[in-house]
Amino acid sequence: MTGYRQLARNRDFTVLWVGETVSELGNRTSAFAYPLVALALTGSAGTAALVQAAYFGGIVLVLLPAGALVDRVHRGRLLRAVSLAGFCVYAALAATLATGTLPAVGLVLGALVAGGLAGIYEPAQVSAVRSVVTTEQLPTALAQNQARGHVAGLAGGPLGGVLLGVGRWVPFALDAATYLVSFLTLGRIRTDLAPVARREGPLLRGAGREVVAGARYVARHPVMRVLAVWSALGNLVVNGLLFVVLVRMAEAGHSPAAIGAAMAVVGAAGIAGAAVAPLVIDRTRTGRLTVAVGWSCAVPLVPLVWWATPATAAACVGALVLLNPIGNAGIGAYRMSLTPPDLQGRVAATTAFLSWSLMPFAPLLGGALLAAYGGAVATAALLGGCLLTALVVTCSPSVRRVPRPREWARAA
Repeated sequence: MTGYRQLARNRDFTVLWVGETVSELGNRTSAFAYPLVALALTGSAGTAALVQAAYFGGIVLVLLPAGALVDRVHRGRLLRAVSLAGFCVYAALAATLATGTLPAVGLVLGALVAGGLAGIYEPAQVSAVRSVVTTEQLPTALAQNQARGHVAGLAGGPLGGVLLGVGRWVPFALDAATYLVSFLTLGRIRTDLAPVARREGPLLRGAGREVVAGARYVARHPVMRVLAVWSALGNLVVNGLLFVVLVRMAEAGHSPAAIGAAMAVVGAAGIAGAAVAPLVIDRTRTGRLTVAVGWSCAVPLVPLVWWATPATAAACVGALVLLNPIGNAGIGAYRMSLTPPDLQGRVAATTAFLSWSLMPFAPLLGGALLAAYGGAVATAALLGGCLLTALVVTCSPSVRRVPRPREWARAA
């Protein structure tokens, strides 16, 4: 299996990875700031939930058409256009917050637009990765992408807490700057990121058929179908639970810096998991690894029912994310290795759409349970959902049978 050293010789992947790491640092910083800024502006946990739901909703709304777009246009140009638009959106948010002219509805709309840009960006960058690495490099490349997210999480939470202490607008200004860095680094990729040549009609006229083709491919594949259900339900209950814990910590008087430090510990655990991911993926059946990830998204969170503190959150969520990047890289590489080149964007968009489809409701569900029953009961209810969700992959023979990477082609 190709390791990190060999992947480091892939210049275009390194350029793409560095630019996206900087950009994701900005995204994590602003994502940390969104609910806390909403709480500061309105004093309402419901408004904080609405802002986060708007961001997730923006992603979900554009993912499917974005997948068709990615398979039809030059991915490099599309990524640069989205980066430039992201710079403009976050610069506007920072400017209006700095001048005190941003109403709560403006923060909601800004989150919605930013989420929409992220929804276009995700399938485009996944397709770009597939273009710049070989099939043998895929598990390591995706593990390194998982590490990228956790590196950003390691720094994004503490940085967001510190920057919020300087001013509510500062985290958004940083995100604007990182989008600009992404725009510049994307221009240095040499690999041709043009779509696979195929016969096709006008983009708008064929968009519906293109979206259906991606969805049909996922629906017909038994593993992808089960994983779509599992990830959608898991994202709903896990993120709802984490939102409840975040609000409980904020309402208990823990400072943004303390909460951010807890997120740094979580990021460090994710980096550790991503570092060993290629070795574990190579030596473990991918199906068994996926089942283990399912239970790791539930069992470690049990103590949060009683203790919603930064220290407990760091320990519990850190245990969750230790295995998560390994499972994500393994099953993600399996999916990409089986997907035809001309369907990469649409399949990536379809799986992401199904995975994110319930995400906008996660903070709303968490906020409603929190308001109705209090923190401990809300956390316990969502934890029960996490445990039930783990059964989806555990009870699926098709998922459990997915072999190690060296046997993927034969199994397919």
